[in-house]
Amino acid sequence: MAPVLTIGSTVMLAERVEMPRFGLGTYKSLPGEEVEHSARFALTHGYRLIDTASLYDNEEGVGAAVRASGLSRDQLFVTTKLWNDDQGYERTREAFDLSLSKLGTGYVDLYLIHWPMREHLKGTWRAMEELRAEGRTRAIGVCNFLRPHLEELLRIADVPPALNQFEFHPWLQQPELQAYMASNRITLQAWAPIMRGRVSEIAELISIGGVHGKSPAQIAIRWVLQKGYSAIPKSVHDARIAENADVFDFELTEDQMATIDSLDRGHRLGKDPHTYVW
Repeated sequence: MAPVLTIGSTVMLAERVEMPRFGLGTYKSLPGEEVEHSARFALTHGYRLIDTASLYDNEEGVGAAVRASGLSRDQLFVTTKLWNDDQGYERTREAFDLSLSKLGTGYVDLYLIHWPMREHLKGTWRAMEELRAEGRTRAIGVCNFLRPHLEELLRIADVPPALNQFEFHPWLQQPELQAYMASNRITLQAWAPIMRGRVSEIAELISIGGVHGKSPAQIAIRWVLQKGYSAIPKSVHDARIAENADVFDFELTEDQMATIDSLDRGHRLGKDPHTYVW
């Protein structure tokens, strides 16, 4: 029998760092009061992972929410990301210093390359490995890397990426990438797991939700988690933040999981990493 999922369920990253499976995304959460309130609210409702990035310009608000939470630092998991303009050895180290200063969290739990950039990959990853060795970040990984990007990184890395965060939802599943990551012990973390709200258009999710008394968004989040992956749905609305976390009192059947698996269209809502900056 599979272990029971709870909001406190974790996954062990390859670097032996325990990470909450479920967390709050903050993409397009406005800096200042909006992101600070949403992160604070999430932390009071059991969230323990907050995901931000230098691009989002809201690291200071996330750090303020962490400090205001009353939770000890080791109870929380903070992720931030390196933006494209800051890639390369020296600039990576400088960008990390700035992000950590804005967060004010003492260290980062997970530091990610935001998008693959071939010309800077070697220097960027060397800097990331050093930051990990220095204890300034507990784990390092990537975002939006497809198999060719991961293959190139693994050729040059002394420390392989612990995690790959990319667009993953019922319409975009990339089974070959899933399999490659599993074979290399790279954890999958889904951004846009509720498809920026478009899950409400999917009849099958509506139908399955009706069986369990749940919304299509809750069904999509539960599907990601039940597959053994991590999900970081984004919202700035209290009711939605609470709803997104209310996915631990039911279980999808094998048939329901298979139905959602069958919805894959290869349909992206975000940019294609093949054509964006690589």
